Amino acid sequence: MAGRIRQGDIDEVKSRTNIADVVGDYVSLKSAGVGSMKGLCPFHDERSPSFHVRPQVGFYHCFGCGESGDVISFLQRMDHVTFADAIERLAARIGFELHYEDGGATPDQGNRARLLAANSAAAEFFVDQLRTGGAEPGRRFLGERGFDANAAAHFGVGFAPKSWDELTKHLRSRGYKDDELAAAGLVSSGDRGIYDRFRGRLVWPIRDITGQTVGFGARKLLDDDPGPKYLNTPETPVYHKAQVLYGLDLAKRDISRARQIVVVEGYTDVMACHLAGVTTAVATCGTAFGVDHIKVVRRVLGDDSVGGEVIFTFDPDAAGQKAAMRAFSEEQRFAAQTYVAVAPDGLDPCDLRIHRGDDAVRRLVDEKRPMFEFVIKNQLAQYDLETVEGRAAGLRAAAPVVADIRDAALRPGYTRELARMLGAELGDVQRAVSGASSGPAARGRREIREPAAAPLREGETAPVVEQRPYSITELPGDPATRLERDAVMAMLQHPTLVGVDLIRRATQTGFSNASLGVVRDGIASTVDTIEQPDWLGRVVTEVPEPLRDFVQQLAVAPIPERSERELAGYARGVALSLIDRDLLRRKSELLGRLQRTDATDRETYTALQRGLVQLEAERRALREE
Repeated sequence: MAGRIRQGDIDEVKSRTNIADVVGDYVSLKSAGVGSMKGLCPFHDERSPSFHVRPQVGFYHCFGCGESGDVISFLQRMDHVTFADAIERLAARIGFELHYEDGGATPDQGNRARLLAANSAAAEFFVDQLRTGGAEPGRRFLGERGFDANAAAHFGVGFAPKSWDELTKHLRSRGYKDDELAAAGLVSSGDRGIYDRFRGRLVWPIRDITGQTVGFGARKLLDDDPGPKYLNTPETPVYHKAQVLYGLDLAKRDISRARQIVVVEGYTDVMACHLAGVTTAVATCGTAFGVDHIKVVRRVLGDDSVGGEVIFTFDPDAAGQKAAMRAFSEEQRFAAQTYVAVAPDGLDPCDLRIHRGDDAVRRLVDEKRPMFEFVIKNQLAQYDLETVEGRAAGLRAAAPVVADIRDAALRPGYTRELARMLGAELGDVQRAVSGASSGPAARGRREIREPAAAPLREGETAPVVEQRPYSITELPGDPATRLERDAVMAMLQHPTLVGVDLIRRATQTGFSNASLGVVRDGIASTVDTIEQPDWLGRVVTEVPEPLRDFVQQLAVAPIPERSERELAGYARGVALSLIDRDLLRRKSELLGRLQRTDATDRETYTALQRGLVQLEAERRALREE
């Protein structure tokens, strides 16, 4: 496994990447003045653009929702990838070879890129094969389920020909070696050598969240195929089925915007949901929905507070009931509310769309039921509620489910509902729920979900509530603060135009605004590294945590629109004005001291006069710069 990417490589990738090119893949950017671009924010809905990008400094900031960062954090936020994944994608974009701390050139990077490329080439091959005469069973299968050629193209559905090694020969001709095809899971080995893993089957490409093809799922079509109904790519260096959700690459934007994800059971169910307008649908790939899937979902959903929805669709049969209970066992890992949607007559979303149309699929999701309600009914269904013993057993099984409901406002209602289902006295059910709430397991669950603050000891004070982030839009509008703001923006955005010497002098001046003064100090402490590509990042890390986003705002906020020719004059001009203001302040202080000095104290009097003359000389020299 690769170690940490070398910091020098990270800096090099950032310096060679134009953030506007990357952001431009997601946002339509327009010029907002010299060196500044803006567009509609991809992180929240807005009518007028407030999302600004500064290619020269490599930062973005939205003045509407407050999102900000560099090109790496942008990819992490947009495509929900890790820091290392974002670096690797940027490196691949510019053709840069990364190195890792545990030595040598990229241990897995080159191999990983080859496997992804082989999968991509295979996906293209399968799509082309779907148009051939031999793919008629595949086209018939799709047509019978309401999927036309456009639907197949949208999801990249293809066909694996009924041939021993047609795909293998095709990929060999493209320069791929047999060991690469085996590592990608595209071929299998037998007594006659290697052969195509997928043969005579309809094929769905399985893509990761960034849209790269990492594997395939293939559906049996022919009666003489001895294999399983569905055959997936085995575990490979790029495909881990427990971490992949089919359709997530297509659904991630709508999931993030709507804060809703619908988990269905198969590839055709995902297709049916998306074509019916439920574009937040995804599916697992030949495995049960598990902890790793939950981690992926939470990252895409932004599941860090209440408000989101996770909706599971299950068949009403025994297998579906079992799947629902497995999902419920991990329900506490979500902050979002969880729901269950079961179609009438046991139809899955694909069959529901075929028999009752798109509107029925949308209603299936709209008419979802809370998972707690579904699980309570499922638990009670296992007992004979016509007997005293059955009702007692049902109460023991269902009481912990009610006690486990995170929203305290819902518990009384579900307690009454459980009493109604059981035909039991409300007080008996309340006591059972209360007992389940106070058990060791329940206490452990509450500690995970609702950590309580420890009581204060004598002499302790309550922790300070985190301060609201600083914002450039909330700075005072007085002339002094405006000058300080403009000078700091010029130094951050155009340090080479201002010049090192002028920045040294400007950062030694006094500031009236404390927040801007802290940023000034961050600039002063890093002034020797201005020529380095990561200088702005150093300034950000120098200031206290609450002010780091403030620095990024100052680094991307548009300065007065000026031509390229006037920009240098403006940048130096505001820095000179800041220095001149400080010289005037010092002159005023010296004049005051001079007026208060006894004229007979010739030594002090002369020193003060000399200081005034020197200040005037500095001001004249300043005006000549």
